[in-house]
Amino acid sequence: MLDDRAKLLLKTLVERYIAEGQPVGSRTLSRASGLELSPATIRNVMSDLEALGLITSPHTSAGRIPTARGYRLFVDTMLTAQRDQLPAPSLAPDQPQKVIANAANLLSSLSQFVGVVMAPRRTSVFKQIEFLRLSDRRLLVIIVSPDGDVQNRVIFPESDYSQSQLVEAANYINAHYAGLTIEQVRDRLQSEVEKLRSEIASLMQAAMQASSEVMTEAQDDVVISGERNLLSVSDFSSDMGQLRRAFDLFEQKAQLMRLLDVSSKAEGVRIFIGGESQVVPFEELSIVSANYEVDGQVVGTLGVIGPTRMPYDRMIQIVDITSRLVTNALSHRKP
Repeated sequence: MLDDRAKLLLKTLVERYIAEGQPVGSRTLSRASGLELSPATIRNVMSDLEALGLITSPHTSAGRIPTARGYRLFVDTMLTAQRDQLPAPSLAPDQPQKVIANAANLLSSLSQFVGVVMAPRRTSVFKQIEFLRLSDRRLLVIIVSPDGDVQNRVIFPESDYSQSQLVEAANYINAHYAGLTIEQVRDRLQSEVEKLRSEIASLMQAAMQASSEVMTEAQDDVVISGERNLLSVSDFSSDMGQLRRAFDLFEQKAQLMRLLDVSSKAEGVRIFIGGESQVVPFEELSIVSANYEVDGQVVGTLGVIGPTRMPYDRMIQIVDITSRLVTNALSHRKP
């Protein structure tokens, strides 16, 4: 447990390092912290902080820099997000794809790092399902969502069906299940399957599986903006290996999807420092993320990816404001 003096010195060290990018020495700490302590006393405190794994000393300097663990303690217990003079950004209500693209650009331009936005999850509610016989035991399932989005999937049922049987099954499904989510239909099927004729039950189960797969595949959109901003970050510009790993991450969007999916299960702004997310195991990168909603329902996540040495208070503001703007734009967009 750190005493107040150690906390103040750690806070001062982190803030100075974020601002200047240079290891912080005892003399600088003494001036910046406002504490009337001798350099020897400060060095002793620094040694204690280093022993706790909160700071470290680069080989080429007598000063100290924060570790990922030090950043985490700073963010969790010492960070005070001040209201900077941020510009008053806006996102006009529009089609979701355009809102998401504009939001990623906004995150990038405000932060000068990388903006990432997970596209809204598609609704799992269906308005209509149709079946089209393509050949023996090969059917096309057409799934129409309430907003008119159409998804197709080819399925291979165990039995063969005539087109008239398919029309009858589709009419029954649309009459009794339209407007429900895939999950609700699946739950009802479990209790009603014995009451249904075998061909309708079989087709419904196949359709629900196809619908679920379509919804899952629709979740793979991540919009990324500002990757080139990392080229001007001194932490990366001196190490092309770090830059290469970062750009590889942006190309492998599946990793970002998993990270953003984890973030979507938490409320408020969430911060992953260094490699602690385990999904994006890079000590050099930190991620600040938040959810956004449509009509009160969480549908996606957005955030900023930048160096571990980033101004977290400003990133929190940027991410929080952008999530509210996206929520407002998507909830009030024109039909």
